[in-house]
Amino acid sequence: MTSFEVAAGLAIGLGAIGPGIGIGLLAGPAIGAIGRNPEAAGVIQTNMILAIVFAEAISLYALVVALIILFAVK
Repeated sequence: MTSFEVAAGLAIGLGAIGPGIGIGLLAGPAIGAIGRNPEAAGVIQTNMILAIVFAEAISLYALVVALIILFAVK
């Protein structure tokens, strides 16, 4: 196992932790808000999905960086 493989693993591993925690912190209160006010479910759900998409984009950037480290930098 080379240092490039370790760096790529760390890049995607650490890059996926933040969005995972962020989505967890986002979904809990959103589901609680929908439970308290079901009439606003559409607005809350739309905003929650949009925020999840932005959080997932960060992990995709981490995946791209990991692939660049793994295949392009040698």
